[in-house]
Amino acid sequence: MTHRRVEFFFDVGSPASYLAWTQLPRICAAAGAELAWRPMLLGGVFQATGNASPAAVPAKGRYSSIDLARHAQRYGVPLVMNPHFPIITLFLMRAVTGVQVAMPERLQDLLGGVFRAIWVEALDLNDPALAVDAIARAGLDAGGVTDLAHAADTKARLRATTEEAVARGVFGAPTMFVGSEMYFGQDRLDFVREALA
Repeated sequence: MTHRRVEFFFDVGSPASYLAWTQLPRICAAAGAELAWRPMLLGGVFQATGNASPAAVPAKGRYSSIDLARHAQRYGVPLVMNPHFPIITLFLMRAVTGVQVAMPERLQDLLGGVFRAIWVEALDLNDPALAVDAIARAGLDAGGVTDLAHAADTKARLRATTEEAVARGVFGAPTMFVGSEMYFGQDRLDFVREALA
C-alpha cells in the first residue's frame, strides 16, 4: 500500500529539524505526497521520555555537530551551530502552532524566518526581544503572532500534539511518519522517500 502523507513532528530549536525542513517539501512534492506539519515541544518530549539532546553527552555532541555540517553541505544549505544552544522554544513553538491554525498560508514564512534566525544567523532567540524581531523580520505582525502564542487554545493544541507524539513513540526531533511507520532524524529522509515510492 502506498501512503501519500508524511507527518513531520518538529521543533525549531532542533538543527536536525531545520535540515529536514529544507528537504521534506521537495521530497513530498516529487512523490505527490501531502506534508502534514506537526509542531511539538521538544522539551516536553524529552521530559516525558527521559531523552536528552546529544549535546548533553560531550563526545556525542561534538560528533553530532560534524554530522549535521556534513548533511548541510550535502543538501547545499547553510548551517551555523548556534552558540546559544539550547534555545528554549516554548514561545516560538506556540507561535508556530498559532500561525498554523490562524493563518496557515503564512506558516512557511514564519518557519523560514525563525529557522534562519537560529540556524543561519545564530541569534539568541532565548531573548524575547530577538524572538519577536525574528517574527517581524519574517514579514508577520509580531504583536498578532504573540497574541496567538499566548492564546489558551494555542497552548492546548501544542500540548496535545506533543502528548500525541509521545504516545506514538516519538522521543526526539525531527520524527516523520509515513502511515504507521516512524522515521527518526533528518538522516532518515531516504527511508521516507522510499516509503513514498
